[in-house]
Amino acid sequence: MAIKEILPGKLGFGAAPLGNMFRAIPEDEALATVEAAWNDGIRYFDNAPFYGAGLAELRMGEALAGRPRAEYVISTKVGRVILDEVEDVSARDQGEKGDVFRHGRPNRIVNDYSADATLRSIEDSLKRLKTDRIDIAFVHDVAQDFYGDEWLAMFESARNGAFKALDRLRDEGVIGAWGLGVNKVEPIELLLELEGPRPDGFLLAGRYTLLDHGRALQRVMPKVVERGLGIVVGGPYSSGALVGGPNFEYAPASPAILDKVARIKAMADRHGISMKAAGLQFALANPAVAAVIPGASRPDRIAEDRAALEETVPAAFWQDLRAAGLVHPEAPLPGQ
Repeated sequence: MAIKEILPGKLGFGAAPLGNMFRAIPEDEALATVEAAWNDGIRYFDNAPFYGAGLAELRMGEALAGRPRAEYVISTKVGRVILDEVEDVSARDQGEKGDVFRHGRPNRIVNDYSADATLRSIEDSLKRLKTDRIDIAFVHDVAQDFYGDEWLAMFESARNGAFKALDRLRDEGVIGAWGLGVNKVEPIELLLELEGPRPDGFLLAGRYTLLDHGRALQRVMPKVVERGLGIVVGGPYSSGALVGGPNFEYAPASPAILDKVARIKAMADRHGISMKAAGLQFALANPAVAAVIPGASRPDRIAEDRAALEETVPAAFWQDLRAAGLVHPEAPLPGQ
């Protein structure tokens, strides 16, 4: 089933921060953040074993325990198996994301996209999440940012293993849908060209945002719409850079990015709108986008995201962005 038919709303919860992303988040704060999302009406929760070596899933399982399972949708990811044995966190080779989860659990993380590892990963996630089913399974990070020149070999491993296993599990009704969960456009392009497995949609993080959307707009979005699938936009604030944070793509933002943020911010201030509203509403204006899942590590962030989604943004703001060349000339804008 296409993921756009499964998702219960336009705003979801991205659980990466629950894995102690960038900082050690107290347990009570993590649980309160999920509770705030629930109380706000959010019913889609995205997770992954990679987030803190299982920590985010454990916390979400705890936070959602006792909630009616039929009332919410969970997506998680395969491609990494979390072992009981521990390792030196500082010695992990995690591509461009090396330090992102250094505050997570020290359990050993094994990259494995085989069919057997896929089945084990889902079984382990079910236990950590304290649930009896996964609604959407995304194959995680088969892309350049983690594997460099080896990414095509990892993609091929997933094509022969995870893709086929998930295709079968979906057809058997064990999972509702599957696709890729990546930070790059190219793996989605490649999968859409294959004759074989039939993905139901994608989670694309950081590639359809106000700060970076040209390639996805031209290469992926039209095909997703054409096939009736759907994209979940992760990282709509570009790792925080769009809303004044120091990071873009999980690393310190470049002068060029900071300049672009400043120019958009000046326009937003002139029109009296928030940068969060600009970011979320821009992403959702594309017909390919089924939902956005900003990450939250504090309860008050949930209310900010909801307010941003419902904020009235004048058409003149979008026209000014277009005139200044701050959005791609072909990007759909809200209200069009």
